[in-house]
Amino acid sequence: MRRREFITLLSGAAAWPFAAHGQQRSLPVIGFIDSRSIETMGNRLRGFRRGLEEGGYSEDQTVAVEYRWGENQMDRLPDLAADVVHRHVDVIVASGGISGAFAAKAVTTTIPIVFLAARDPVKLGLVSSHARPGANLTGINFFNTELAAKQFELLREILTKPTRIAVVVDPADQTNTPPIVRDVDAAARANGIQIKIFKASNSREINAEFETIAQEHFDGVFVEQSPFLNSRRVQLVQLAAHHGIPAVYSGREFPEVGGLVSYGSDIDEAYRQVGVYCARILKGAKPAELPIVQSTKLELVINAETARMLKLPLSPQLLARADEVIE
Repeated sequence: MRRREFITLLSGAAAWPFAAHGQQRSLPVIGFIDSRSIETMGNRLRGFRRGLEEGGYSEDQTVAVEYRWGENQMDRLPDLAADVVHRHVDVIVASGGISGAFAAKAVTTTIPIVFLAARDPVKLGLVSSHARPGANLTGINFFNTELAAKQFELLREILTKPTRIAVVVDPADQTNTPPIVRDVDAAARANGIQIKIFKASNSREINAEFETIAQEHFDGVFVEQSPFLNSRRVQLVQLAAHHGIPAVYSGREFPEVGGLVSYGSDIDEAYRQVGVYCARILKGAKPAELPIVQSTKLELVINAETARMLKLPLSPQLLARADEVIE
């Protein structure tokens, strides 16, 4: 992220607590909780603010946003949710994993909550139905964790004849990790490929696991969708490049910083939809009556320069399927 962009985001995050004491409390307030840090959220926050603007709201002018960051500590989410409830916000955005939605749901039954879910929120028991979520919750389902098998197939296609794939997961994310591992294991068995699970829940563990992956000469790496691993995307991409290992990821933010390939939902668009829903709620819409948005826009992004560095020939058919090829 450019330094100017970071300063802009940081100032936006800090502006409301100051304004709350020096100006009027007439602005509606959104409480935004996330398990990550502000430094990793540039594109997503721009999408969120774009959605607000489409709904007629401009941050710090017609709406205030109270940001609370977990700094990659998932166990902080309940306290962050309780804090924004204590501050009597008008809407809560539960971001950074489905755990944020459950944390917000646990502390209020009245304040509207707009969440993002990488898995089906009905199957998770978060809401009662897609058409009419009920209670005080609604949100965006962007399906990324349910694409694990297709992401694995993509890596297999690029590597042509892989025999062993390393799967990097976040053991702290117990909502997403078990089903992703099941899906990848099934895809591997169907193609006669061996997998090995590598668990990493902090930067040191990521470094150590990649050292082992390189030493054991895996053909490629599958990186699961998780808020923590997304926040460490630069580290993950640099390690894969350093060890010369092809890797597949769940979002375009990885190939944008040098990762080989990603396949997944357009997350920036999902955050835009969150902003749109917040605006509708601020204007009087009831979350119980706002259907869960199925974010079905998927994108395949390939970093051609990384492929050349890894000496991986990409088929014309694969390149033709890509939504974007980064040169």
